[in-house]
Amino acid sequence: MSEPLTRRRVIAFFVMVFGMFMAILDIQIVSASLPEIQAGLSAGPDEISWVQTSYLIAEVIMIPLSGFLARVMSTRLLFTAAAAGFTAASFLCATSTSMGEMILWRALQGFLGGGMIPAVFAAAFTIFPPEKRNVVSPIIGLVATLAPTIGPTVGGYLSATFSWHWLFLVNVVPGIAVTIGAFMLIDFDKPNWPLMRRFDWIGFAAMAAFLGGLEYVLEEGPSNDWLQDEAVAVLTVVMVLGGMLFFWRAFTRDEPIVDMSAFANANFSIGSIFSFVMGIGLYGLTYLYPLYLSEIRDYDSLMVGQTVFVSGLAMFATAPVAGKLAGKLDPRLMLLVGFFGFSMSTWMLTGLTADWDFHELLLPQILRGCSLMLCMVPINNLALGTLSPERIKGGSGLFNLTRNLGGAVGLAIINTLLSNRSDLHYARLADSVTWSNPEAMRQMDLLAANLSAQGIDGQTGALMQMASRVSAQATVMSFIDVFFLLSCLFGGLALTALLMRKPGGAAKGAGGH
Repeated sequence: MSEPLTRRRVIAFFVMVFGMFMAILDIQIVSASLPEIQAGLSAGPDEISWVQTSYLIAEVIMIPLSGFLARVMSTRLLFTAAAAGFTAASFLCATSTSMGEMILWRALQGFLGGGMIPAVFAAAFTIFPPEKRNVVSPIIGLVATLAPTIGPTVGGYLSATFSWHWLFLVNVVPGIAVTIGAFMLIDFDKPNWPLMRRFDWIGFAAMAAFLGGLEYVLEEGPSNDWLQDEAVAVLTVVMVLGGMLFFWRAFTRDEPIVDMSAFANANFSIGSIFSFVMGIGLYGLTYLYPLYLSEIRDYDSLMVGQTVFVSGLAMFATAPVAGKLAGKLDPRLMLLVGFFGFSMSTWMLTGLTADWDFHELLLPQILRGCSLMLCMVPINNLALGTLSPERIKGGSGLFNLTRNLGGAVGLAIINTLLSNRSDLHYARLADSVTWSNPEAMRQMDLLAANLSAQGIDGQTGALMQMASRVSAQATVMSFIDVFFLLSCLFGGLALTALLMRKPGGAAKGAGGH
């Protein structure tokens, strides 16, 4: 049986949750403010994306590694070191004077931030008895989903009100508090330093090549025409070779760098698949809403933030309800309702036009926020609730990795679809806007007359305006295509929830090892 739950452990857990919130928030906090950072550091348009990419690559390498490090160092030392390093790296990001410095410190920030995230999930399912998990699971689920959702809002506000430096400086004081709190309070386990002698350096290098290459290819592939780009092609080869060596080491060594044995647990495997698809929905829509509002509606980062904030509020309101329901309802029913709600929220967006703003997007966003929380709680309980204590640290890293990889794969597919479908729709629309189309000619004459009245060359200006209209319409149609596919994906998941077997006493027997 696990040790009794003390007030000190509960406080320690909430300190860890706050650290995880900072780490996940920092993935998205810069996304709305990249132009300000680009201007501040005199960076080129090709370089600025690395502010995001370097963080994501480093984080995705650390997340699965954290399970082994937690066993060697103990949760207390790992979390304290990660929080201290993350805080220092945040300060160094704010003081960067060149793009090279920024990329280096962002990578360090991502690597150390990645050490905090799985530790919280592992602690939740180690120190809390099974009957308390329906209270704890919504908390970590809320943080994991709310942080990326409100990231652009917080980032837009900070850079608009102060300057881009505050995107990073805002971490310093809370980071110091989390570091001190973690060192003073965490007492869940003991270090096992001799285990470090069995650290698989080759396996670690292979994992870094595999996950780092995968993240780079998914980030940069859509905008660089995939394998037509030399760097993407080279890193695809690195990723494949690294993956082969990593999996071979993981399955043949006594003490692998990442313990894959959690996948032998059927519940964990199904939960991880759901987590992967949740990543597509969570990060995909966190990306699509701001992209539509900035590209089609010309919103600035603060206006975008104020519009998408609704999802975060809906999640916040639903978290306690989801926790209560998890103790009473069949988890399959919760997943069915959650996935169906998510599917409906994206289906509503298939009526999108170039005039949609806050009011039209309100209901889909509320539905999405509520549905996310209804899915997240049973998925966490399903995946981690039946793992044995010795598997939980490694399992937590793998579980969090699936969500991040789902997000990366989802964004790559979404970006590729948006680009390809936009070109296709533009070509089709352009074919119908011809001199033989009376409606097109009527619109052109109206535009030309309007411009001529203002003393501008009417015919040339009208052509440019019409081309711009057609382009905007093609972009909106490509968004609709993506929303339709997301509806189908989550509608399909709702059906798979029905096909699952009812977990027989998993909730009750999960912690009695």
